[in-house]
Amino acid sequence: MPHAPTGGTAPVDTLHGLTVLAAEGGGTQTVDPSGPIGQLITAALLGIVVIIVLITWLKVHPFVALTIGALGVGIGAGLAPDKAVTSFGTGFGATMTSVGILVGLGSMFGRMLVDSGAADRVVDTLVRRSSKAALPWTMALIGALIGLPMFFEVGLVLLIPIIVLVAKRSDVPIMKIAVPALVGLSTMHAFVPPHPGPLVAVSTVGANLGTTLAFGIVLAIPVIVLAGPVFARFAARWVDIPAPDMFGSRGSGSSDPAHAGREARRGPATQDTASLPNGKSDFTRVISEPRSPSFAVALVGILLPVVLMLAQAVREATAPDAAGAWVSLLDFLGSPIIAIGIATVFAMVFFAIGGGMGRSAVAKSLEDALPPVAGVLLIVGAGGGFKQVLIDTGIGGVIADAVQESGISVLLVAWVVSALVRVATGSATVTTVTAAGIMAPIAADLSTPETSLLVLAIGAGSVFLSHVNDAGFWLVKGYLGTTVGQTFKTWTVLECLISVIGLVGVLIAGVFF
Repeated sequence: MPHAPTGGTAPVDTLHGLTVLAAEGGGTQTVDPSGPIGQLITAALLGIVVIIVLITWLKVHPFVALTIGALGVGIGAGLAPDKAVTSFGTGFGATMTSVGILVGLGSMFGRMLVDSGAADRVVDTLVRRSSKAALPWTMALIGALIGLPMFFEVGLVLLIPIIVLVAKRSDVPIMKIAVPALVGLSTMHAFVPPHPGPLVAVSTVGANLGTTLAFGIVLAIPVIVLAGPVFARFAARWVDIPAPDMFGSRGSGSSDPAHAGREARRGPATQDTASLPNGKSDFTRVISEPRSPSFAVALVGILLPVVLMLAQAVREATAPDAAGAWVSLLDFLGSPIIAIGIATVFAMVFFAIGGGMGRSAVAKSLEDALPPVAGVLLIVGAGGGFKQVLIDTGIGGVIADAVQESGISVLLVAWVVSALVRVATGSATVTTVTAAGIMAPIAADLSTPETSLLVLAIGAGSVFLSHVNDAGFWLVKGYLGTTVGQTFKTWTVLECLISVIGLVGVLIAGVFF
């Protein structure tokens, strides 16, 4: 029996007992397998091994590795070389169309959040209003809020000096402060759009972005609680170290991404001079504090795209057949590009006004936001190309049939595939785009909620067992001043907890959907 296409994924049919999918934009036309099943499986396995070896051993950039691997899979599976290139280009373009704009806008918003001082305002306000006992919970909330619109590496560099400063001033063990903040940041990176990983997974498997966003936020709550403040109690006992001295204040220079923005926002300087006899000046203290938006403005900006996309998802779930001007308006405002675009414009206007930024400062922030994500965009696009090659060769159908006939939960398979790639490559983004490409054909038979859970299962696997091949491992070790063993006891364990608790949550949700 033919499978019914769902969720906007490629059409599905069966041919000689093999599930095959049409290429995107191919209408209802089926795709003949490009070779025998044995050849398809061999090509897929060798292609994945080549990608992993190029990234981990030869240190080739993931974009180049994914491109070589995808073209190798296509040709090895029996596609003509020009057809393999065309297939890769089609997938690359489709993914960049759906994801590239969102990543660019999201990066601009994150940069404005930092440069305007809005991120500082959120952190400072929440920390000031927290008791000593509540600080771990507050830091988890700060990590989640900062992690919602910001890329992981930027959020990490921004949070580390906050973590050290709070630990020093509160006299709370640094692991009780650091672990919850890092968990909040990493959980958002794994589960919640508009981060590149979840975004490309949503696009690749044809999931509904609003539904995935809603499920991701709900799943993130128990994950952050258990892997954050709860685990932090044990981490503080296992690794009892003092806060490092490398950040006595909020950080300076290139080590702090908010430093340049703060310097640009400093108001008029005032002088406070203490005089000695005979008119000699002991010192002249220059007081010049940076401006920043209010807490309310900062919070509205952070939550605005989330609220718009969730509102559209709720409308689809509760009133799918509704019509009228309000429905059209809600669907327009809740579309991902518009929602994140509105948030970016909001930041350009209200973050800039509150932070005292001029037009040239705003323009520089927006310009500086794009170069750091260029590599991410290329990786995401190459992952889309890899996925399309799997579909056009018929390999996707082989994978789909194998999983369906095995009787194993699709969600568990997605997590295992993602976790294996993560352990091998060390990159959450590379893991997500690769695993999503492998699992995309299976999503054709899933309902809308199940497809969103598939995205979250991939996201959970993408953070499993961070170790020495992960840049985040060394960033955390270097900033907190831990040994390799201590970093394994804290950072690696918390990443495993995020992954496993996330998987359990996805499997439980899968029972109901």
